Amino acid sequence: MQELGNAINESLSDSDRIAEAIGDIKRAGYDVFLVLEATIGFNKRDSDSVDDDGASEPSPSFESTGKISLTSQDHKFLRALKISVDDQ
Repeated sequence: MQELGNAINESLSDSDRIAEAIGDIKRAGYDVFLVLEATIGFNKRDSDSVDDDGASEPSPSFESTGKISLTSQDHKFLRALKISVDDQ
């Protein structure tokens, strides 16, 4: 899992396209910060699950902690939609 995270980080850091886009934004007079969030899930393959090619296929499974972080912009947007959110 750590190796996958390192590979994703390295590919973004080495991307000429991303560096060029950030450079364009900076030249336009803006400060840039980039925050990416990835959710990576792992499921142990069940030896009974086999696809048409004879390879094992993982069954989809999702788990939620039930917690999210909202910014002030998120709160403003939700209020505009008349959605209230408890700050817990």
